[in-house]
Amino acid sequence: MEHTTPTQTQKPGSSRQKKAAVINDMTGFGRCALTVAIPIISRLKIQCCPVPTAILSNHMAYPSYYFDDCTDHMESYVAEWKKLGLTFDGIETGFLGSARQIEIVSGFIRDFSREGTTVLVDPIMGDNGRTYATYTKEMCEEMKKLAAQAGIVTPNVTESCILTDTPYHDGFWKEEELLSMARRLGEMGPSKVVITGVPGESHIGNYCYERTGNRESGRKEETAFIQVKREGETRCGTGDIFAAIILADAVNGVEFKKSVSKAAEFIRDCIVESVQMEVPLTDGVCFEEILDRLQP
Repeated sequence: MEHTTPTQTQKPGSSRQKKAAVINDMTGFGRCALTVAIPIISRLKIQCCPVPTAILSNHMAYPSYYFDDCTDHMESYVAEWKKLGLTFDGIETGFLGSARQIEIVSGFIRDFSREGTTVLVDPIMGDNGRTYATYTKEMCEEMKKLAAQAGIVTPNVTESCILTDTPYHDGFWKEEELLSMARRLGEMGPSKVVITGVPGESHIGNYCYERTGNRESGRKEETAFIQVKREGETRCGTGDIFAAIILADAVNGVEFKKSVSKAAEFIRDCIVESVQMEVPLTDGVCFEEILDRLQP
C-alpha cells in the first residue's frame, strides 16, 4: 500500500470527522479495553485513536496470560502525535497500571485538549469494596488528581468510595448517599458524574449527577437514577462499553441522561444475547451481534 505524505491540503487531523483518543490496554481476547472501545466509538461515527498502555494476550481473569507493559514506549508514541499537531474532540482514559502511567496520561490531557474537548476518566481501581491488587495508595491519590482534569467521570460504587474517602458498605445504597459522593466527585472538577453498577433487588442502577453554572452565576444540579433490569451475571468489559458510549455521545452532543440510558440498555441487551448464545462469562459480551442497534 502506498503511503502519502501530508501536504498543505492533506494535514493530519484536518478532516471534519471528529476524533477521540482512548488510553487503555490492548487485550487480544476477552472483549475489554481497546478491543471494545474501538468498534463502539467507530460505530458512533467518531475516529478512535488508541494509546496502548499494555499488550495482553487475554485479560487477567483467565488462568494465564501474556503481558507486556507499554509504559516505556508511551512518551515516544505520544511525542509523534505532538509533532503532527494533533488535537482531539474527546479523550478517554481506562485502566492504568502505575503512578507513572497516570502522570503520562495527565500530561497527555494537557497537551492534546483544546477548547471543547470532552475528557472522560474511567477510574478503573477496584470493585466489591476493594482495590485491585495492582493499585497502591500512591496510585489512588494520583487518580484523584487525574479525575480532577475530567469533564466526565464514570466510577463504580467502590471507586466512588475510594475517590471520595467514603466508607464502603455491602447491600443497597440510598440515593442521598450516592448524591453525597457524586457532589464530592463534582467538586473535584468534573461537571458530569455517573456512579455505575449500583446494585438493586432486580435492577442495576446508574446514578447521574450534572452540575452547571458557577459560583458567580449560581450553580444548578441535576440528578437522575437510571435503572435497567438485571440480566444474567456480571461479565468482563461491560464498563468499557459503557464508557465508550458515554464518551462518543458526549462528543456528538447527546444529552447526558439520554446517553446513560442508552449505554445501560445496550449493555443489558448484549448480556441477554450472550446468555442466549451461551458465551462464557470470561469472554465478555458479544456486542458484535447487535452492534447495528447502536445509533449515534
